[in-house]
Amino acid sequence: MDLEALFDRILHAVEEQAYLTPSAHVDPQQQQAMAEIAGAIQAADFDPDHLRGLIHGYHRQGRIDRVMMLSALHVVAAHPSVADWAEAGRLVAEQEQAAMELGGPRLQANLASVERHRGVVAFLQEHHEIALDYFSRAFERQHSAENLGNVLCCLLALGETDDALDLIGRVRRSFPAALVSDLEDRIVRDPDLALLRNRELPS
Repeated sequence: MDLEALFDRILHAVEEQAYLTPSAHVDPQQQQAMAEIAGAIQAADFDPDHLRGLIHGYHRQGRIDRVMMLSALHVVAAHPSVADWAEAGRLVAEQEQAAMELGGPRLQANLASVERHRGVVAFLQEHHEIALDYFSRAFERQHSAENLGNVLCCLLALGETDDALDLIGRVRRSFPAALVSDLEDRIVRDPDLALLRNRELPS
């Protein structure tokens, strides 16, 4: 894999005015419902069938649109206790079509969600190079610490710790301060990025 070319794709994608916060692509009217869904996914008593019913109900009530519904259903299918990869693949294809049909100002962020979901499925099946490409595409569409953190997770999974540290150094030199701060907070909180904590960066 040509990591230098990948880094160039990421580094050239960012402009100060183009920075998006992780939730910027979600319609404010949908954020509460999506937060409730996220809480149910992370709960100790996670029940996929109950959650699917909740997601469909929110869509019928108009609390989330079709893109967000399919995104949430995909997360359920890809949950480690479900791991229904065929269903996850079907849902992400439907989400992509729904995003293009919806269009509008959130199109690129909605398509970034599609790339991110594809990356998650590849990562969970240990196809880390494929996941790295999807996560890089997600970052090109939506400049968020979440997407960049996923790129770093893939590099670590591939054993490319030095390259991950090199990328962080370049990010600190080139990216908007808000994105750098969000990424550093993610590194502190995300156990998949623990290897990057308190490490000296390449000069």
